Amino acid sequence: MNLIKTLITVTLALASAFALAAVEVNKASQAELETIKGVGPAMSGKILEARKSGAFKDWPDLVGRVKGIGGANAGKFSGEGLIVNGAAYARAPAVAPRDAGKVGLKKPGAETPKK
Repeated sequence: MNLIKTLITVTLALASAFALAAVEVNKASQAELETIKGVGPAMSGKILEARKSGAFKDWPDLVGRVKGIGGANAGKFSGEGLIVNGAAYARAPAVAPRDAGKVGLKKPGAETPKK
């Protein structure tokens, strides 16, 4: 019975280690890329195809060169362990909308006047 408990413990420990392992987009195989939740055969193929023209410099480079990876997917993939040159995805700061000065629209963080 102790042997079974030990085997289960070791198996769970190894599974946890693999789950926490980061996947470097510039070095990963197709199979390794597909361990990232949300990255299937089609997406991993797009990543590998884009990588043929050179390594990804950073997250904006990856997002710009691989169709289907936008900010939302980049955040999800990074949260699942995908990294670019050792870095996790960091969202860009919010930018005020172009129409923020027009009637009825407020700039982000602008206070509404009190009546």
